[in-house]
Amino acid sequence: MDFDTFEHLHLSQFELSNIPKHFTKVLYEKLDKQIFDAGKVFTLLKVDDKGSQDADYISWVLQFHLEEGIKASDPNNIYLIDHAWTFEIKHAKKQLQALTNLRQRMSSIMGIEEIENEEVMCEQIFDEMWRYSNCYWTQESENVDDRIPMWYILDEVGSAIHHGEKPNCRIVPFLYLGDNSIYSLMFPIENISYGEIITRNFVENADKKDRDALLLPWVPKSFSNISYDYEEPDPNYFMSGHICESLPILSLTQKPPTIKDKYRIFSEYSLLSKYLTDDRFIIVDNTNDADILWHLTHFKDFEELSTTDKFINQFPFEYVLNNKDLLAIICRYNSKSQPKWLPITYNLKTELTNFVSYFMNREREGLDNHWIVKPVNLARGLDTHITKNINYIIRLTQTGTKIVQKYIDKPVLFYRLDCFAKVKFDVRYVILLKGVRPLEVYVHKYFFLRFANKPFILHNFDDYETHFTVMNYANNGQNLKQILCSDFLKDWANQYSLWPWEEVENSILHMLKEVFNCSTKMCPPCGLSESPQSRALYAADIILEWAGEKIQPKLLEINWMPDCERACKYYPDFFNDIFKLLFCDIYNTALFYDLKNY
Repeated sequence: MDFDTFEHLHLSQFELSNIPKHFTKVLYEKLDKQIFDAGKVFTLLKVDDKGSQDADYISWVLQFHLEEGIKASDPNNIYLIDHAWTFEIKHAKKQLQALTNLRQRMSSIMGIEEIENEEVMCEQIFDEMWRYSNCYWTQESENVDDRIPMWYILDEVGSAIHHGEKPNCRIVPFLYLGDNSIYSLMFPIENISYGEIITRNFVENADKKDRDALLLPWVPKSFSNISYDYEEPDPNYFMSGHICESLPILSLTQKPPTIKDKYRIFSEYSLLSKYLTDDRFIIVDNTNDADILWHLTHFKDFEELSTTDKFINQFPFEYVLNNKDLLAIICRYNSKSQPKWLPITYNLKTELTNFVSYFMNREREGLDNHWIVKPVNLARGLDTHITKNINYIIRLTQTGTKIVQKYIDKPVLFYRLDCFAKVKFDVRYVILLKGVRPLEVYVHKYFFLRFANKPFILHNFDDYETHFTVMNYANNGQNLKQILCSDFLKDWANQYSLWPWEEVENSILHMLKEVFNCSTKMCPPCGLSESPQSRALYAADIILEWAGEKIQPKLLEINWMPDCERACKYYPDFFNDIFKLLFCDIYNTALFYDLKNY
């Protein structure tokens, strides 16, 4: 491509990365001709005495070696930096184990002494690499599953550039559309003199409140004396990243709604057409003809809905339940303390410093410090990480809003006869929300089980089949264990005769009641809104933990419109029973728990 085309195609990157315009011509030439000429002006220096440096991890530094110096205004002083390793985190250890040259190169860059034990060496590299890793997204897509965070480590030149409070250069990633490859660009932001050590700012544009915490991988500091109390919820935070929903006009809605002999249903969910077979319900092809709208996408205009007599399968502002960060906020805040059933949870966007303090205090007290980091709005274990490495956790803040939760290190396990081992499992309960004021919530008595495929061990956290239970998407569903809850109850009675399931389930139901009470205590946008035309189906995922000799349920997440394929397969009347309860007031005590009784 010619220069004008290059400049036009990459203009948004120049602006977003704040690359000075006077560098663009030389950058075009270096990319076009693949010129990597940083070695002409910079020298790598080996640091023999690490203790003499500000950070004892530094093994290499980069020094400027031209006597005449360089000026930041000189258009020639922009340099291409290659990437030594690009990876997805879930594959990183396997790549290190498989590729001897990669392992050797990374150990040299990070100053790790090579040893014969490859497994130990891989662990050392994995623990250390968060000081060297950078991140970009593979693509911008409305489908979050397609937006994979890719991590990379710069070559020897780029990795030798460390943090400086008064940096003299910047490094930014750059997608060159000429060959569709990612490079890093280094350019001075200050005039540089002979002999200067090259530095960069690793936390550009960081909020002052969390800057020291974000710098922890490179600038050690104790946070033990800082408060680790939770931050009070800010109503503005509840709306960040969300389109505002209009509220229903309650004066227009009919209370209680009249029950019809037949309901016409418009559904975006194919299973409904197949399994909703009761004569009271008829599937129609368009929304105008429908009495009930059963969507898979989120509905926003409840005010307009108030002018109709239609039902909708969602409540205004129900994302306080579905987003993991907001769920933690409403449960912590409205319970007035840390609920026993909620894993200790911090928001890495708003409570990073608080979390680092809590982490360090646990470390000082010798308590287990394994944590699980989760995106606030993804499911199926996507972009989820388990670690006790604080640097790893801090660097994950680069890849979107996340929460960090105390990992359940003492889960109640289930013996899988087909694996001859005790594995992790979780329990999914289907929840029906029929009203907010007064609160009317039901739980389906048929729950669902999900099992890990490998024996539980507090190690090998990159092994999905050991530490996660959603196996539908792992290895094409191979070794997937699914059983009826009635069969599970028989196995439970054999494996845990001293802990009757009825007692465990009562504690689960009491927990779910508390959760929904928490969700309605505050007004929108900090809580669910009253909406007589709303009905909703959720699923709560729960894990069981040993608390001494007692079993404590822990809430993992709540999902709106969960996948019900297995429910329909096991219980063909599943949707018939749900719709009769939600819309016809037919409450079958053999099938549902009413949470007001718990």
